[in-house]
Amino acid sequence: MLGSTVPPAAKRAAFRAGLASGRLLRMPGAFSPLVARLVQETGFDGVYVSGAALSADLALPDIGLTTLSEVAARGGAIAQATDLPTLVDADTGFGEPLNAARTVRVLEQAGLAGLHLEDQVNPKRCGHLDHQVVVAVPEMLGRIRAAVDARTDPDFVVCARTDARGVEGLVAAIDRAKAYADAGADMIFAEALTDISEFEAFRAGVDIPLLANMTEFGKSTLLDAATLEELGFNVVLYPVTTLRIAMGAVEAGLRTIAAQGTQASLVPAMQTRARLYELLDYAEYNQFDSSVFNFTVGGADQ
Repeated sequence: MLGSTVPPAAKRAAFRAGLASGRLLRMPGAFSPLVARLVQETGFDGVYVSGAALSADLALPDIGLTTLSEVAARGGAIAQATDLPTLVDADTGFGEPLNAARTVRVLEQAGLAGLHLEDQVNPKRCGHLDHQVVVAVPEMLGRIRAAVDARTDPDFVVCARTDARGVEGLVAAIDRAKAYADAGADMIFAEALTDISEFEAFRAGVDIPLLANMTEFGKSTLLDAATLEELGFNVVLYPVTTLRIAMGAVEAGLRTIAAQGTQASLVPAMQTRARLYELLDYAEYNQFDSSVFNFTVGGADQ
């Protein structure tokens, strides 16, 4: 009731332990706190807050238009709804290295377990589109160093994302990842790798935890969790999957109502009221409210 009772520091420690466990952590994207609650209930290892999903939910393209305050508010609400660690997309850190440092402080205070920073220039683009531009390596090293130095909880994970594969090629992307690790990054997010051989090459070339992004309609082959774990990857994201599932159903449902004049045919496919209340712990809230409402102070002298 009232969200997670697990302190943020404990979630961060759990995330760190998971990264060191040798198994693959599966982290679906959640675009709302309620989705995060369902991610936990269905047995996943963590929750991801995608910048693309957050932007889309605000009816904005994913080109760096969201602000730190928007990301912190949504990310913090999602993190509070679940006992799982939550990783958030912090784009390019919202400015210069000093901004990246503040970003870490703000997101750490919001209860997130970690963030990833990318090496694109602003305005950034989705990593699976063409024509990205990446910053020079020293500039990205400054972002990483500032982020690492700014955290107050050493378990807060700073992940460095490189979009260099589609700009400079695979070898250059691996070289960048090595430099980012040397600068203090805890994990590397290699964006837009194409086939299994590229995932293998990244694992062979980089000796810190690696994150795989399994987004639909992108450049990467959609590898299953067993394959990614066998390749030695530590985290897999399904960043926009839940939003795409939801919006597909919403669009189809609205078209049905517009055509038929009623939602009656859609009801069997809907989440029931009982199931929603179960997910919300409605009965526990009601019990708590009743106990407080009926509360009396005992004792004859009171």
